Amino acid sequence: MTTSIASPAAAPTVAFPGPAPAIDTSRVAGLIHQLLVELGEDPAREGLTGTPDRVAAWWNAFLSPDGAATATCFTEAQLGGQLVIVGGMSVWSLCEHHMLPMNLQVTAGYVPDGEVVGLSKFGRIAQHFAGRLQVQERFTRQVAEYLNGVIGHEDVAVAVRGVHLCMSMRGVRMEEARTTTVHSGGRFGTDPVLSQQFLTLTTGLWGAP
Repeated sequence: MTTSIASPAAAPTVAFPGPAPAIDTSRVAGLIHQLLVELGEDPAREGLTGTPDRVAAWWNAFLSPDGAATATCFTEAQLGGQLVIVGGMSVWSLCEHHMLPMNLQVTAGYVPDGEVVGLSKFGRIAQHFAGRLQVQERFTRQVAEYLNGVIGHEDVAVAVRGVHLCMSMRGVRMEEARTTTVHSGGRFGTDPVLSQQFLTLTTGLWGAP
């Protein structure tokens, strides 16, 4: 397992980018057809008929995730100092170094100050930043920084546990390898008790490897 921890002095608000450029699925299908030929396959044989089109459609869908829409916040004036953790979020992304899948288990925590964030938005934010060629370290930071903007302050922590097929099925081929990244901001970076609570509860949600 590898672990990286970042505690930035300040985290800028991250806005979702505009719609991704349109993908020419016909051209992508043609490239997949060419790849099959170069690999010694016959794209016209039974089983591969239609495969280039299916692969092109998948790339188009994967690289065009739904927007996270506007995060809904609800006023809760009596809240203060409470730790909120949202876990159990599992998303798929693609390693940009080898273009192989990685499964990312995401846990986010924050300290509300007068309002709470609609829970479904956490999953949508994770899905949005996963739907591209990625590295886990950048993904963790992007989710945390976007949540900073939604919540309005930096008391946010995000932990991600990843299974990378570029390590599991190629290279060293270690199927049990896991990579953990943690991005801590605000009080999570300065309050050891709060930080330990988040990490303890996160570890409990992940359970055994």
